[in-house]
Amino acid sequence: MQRSRHGRNTPSRNPADVQLEGRPKQRAFCIAALPEGEDLSELQELLRTAGVAVVGQAVQHRDQAHPNTYLGPGKVQEVREAAKAADANVVACDDELSPRQERNLESELGLPVIDRTAIILDIFAGHANSADGKLQVELAQLEYNLARMRGLWTHLERLGASASAPGIGTRGPGETQIETDRRLARDRISALRRKLREVKSSRAVMRAERERAHLPRVALAGYTNAGKSTLLNALTGSTVGVRDRLFHTLDPSTRALRLNGRPYLMTDTVGFIRKLPHQLVDAFGATLEETTMADLILHVVDASVPEAEMTDMLRAVDSVLDEIGAGDSPRLLVLNKADMLDDERREELRFAHPDGLAVSALTGEGLDALGERIEQAFQETLRPVDLLLPFDEGGRLAELHELVGDLERIDTAEGVRVRGRVPATVAERYARFAVANGGASNGAGG
Repeated sequence: MQRSRHGRNTPSRNPADVQLEGRPKQRAFCIAALPEGEDLSELQELLRTAGVAVVGQAVQHRDQAHPNTYLGPGKVQEVREAAKAADANVVACDDELSPRQERNLESELGLPVIDRTAIILDIFAGHANSADGKLQVELAQLEYNLARMRGLWTHLERLGASASAPGIGTRGPGETQIETDRRLARDRISALRRKLREVKSSRAVMRAERERAHLPRVALAGYTNAGKSTLLNALTGSTVGVRDRLFHTLDPSTRALRLNGRPYLMTDTVGFIRKLPHQLVDAFGATLEETTMADLILHVVDASVPEAEMTDMLRAVDSVLDEIGAGDSPRLLVLNKADMLDDERREELRFAHPDGLAVSALTGEGLDALGERIEQAFQETLRPVDLLLPFDEGGRLAELHELVGDLERIDTAEGVRVRGRVPATVAERYARFAVANGGASNGAGG
């Protein structure tokens, strides 16, 4: 982990920093204050993704973290000795620390301390590829670091003050530098927010274009590393990058999906996680908005993990969906990685999640059934139409074929008679061609 210009300890984003031979350069001792349990596997996986080796852990069971040192004083001393014995050179905390907790812990432990939020922010910084993704990560990092800038300049503050000459002239260069740094950070935050508003505006334009096409929209949402990108590739035939690491996908990827001739738009979004930092939820609002605008959300979960862990993942995703305003959106539970399940686990899933659908994006198991469930979800929102399109409306007829796929078509002397089921908004656009109201029988066009 490296110290940033504002005094933050952040993990290196390059896994190559972990030496292939001998002792790893970055060795973390994990700590947590939990009401119960000892599981820090997710924190360890985050560190692994950031290229940091884990050499030990300590958990203190308490309902709330200590306001000054996160862990109780006795536990802090225990951690100090254990971390030294494990040859750790950084301490990683499973929660977000206040600036005071972080400073006090570093002082007591004699080691750099990094919290869960900073680790996630650092991973995001390494995985963001698009211009707007990088803007969103930078904004989140600046907002997180703004309250943590004082530590870098404390040595300069002491230069400008003395006990023998208090008052005028005691305003040291360190304090001036702090205010300068904070002003620059606030200015940069304002600039980033303006740029992200522009990004949101351009996304709205692209979304409006898609809405004019009236293509059904499906969003893949779920816990990070649940296999969403693999599922997107399996369903659409695309080649979105896939790797076995947390938060590999940050920028949304939209691909075309065709089921029985009907086109859909399917979007893969950033994975969620327990205790997802609010800075990221806010900063990635433009990205997560793709989920809120979807007609159907496929909630993808790794069904190969134990039921208790899977339940925690489901709750974490539900919490974020509620936070971004997508809690009431139509949703289908997809139990991915079915190829890793034995018969006992399959039966357990059928009992615990009767509405879920077991699939394997890797082997293709259940994908046909998933396609049918997607179609069924949209069929319930379609309206039947009976239209007569004049021959000079060939463009509209082609559009209907693109939107609907299978149409019942009969050529008549007056035009082309078509029957099918279409989205309500499409039905309204073609209302004047409806046979029932007589609008089409007189050859009306428009």
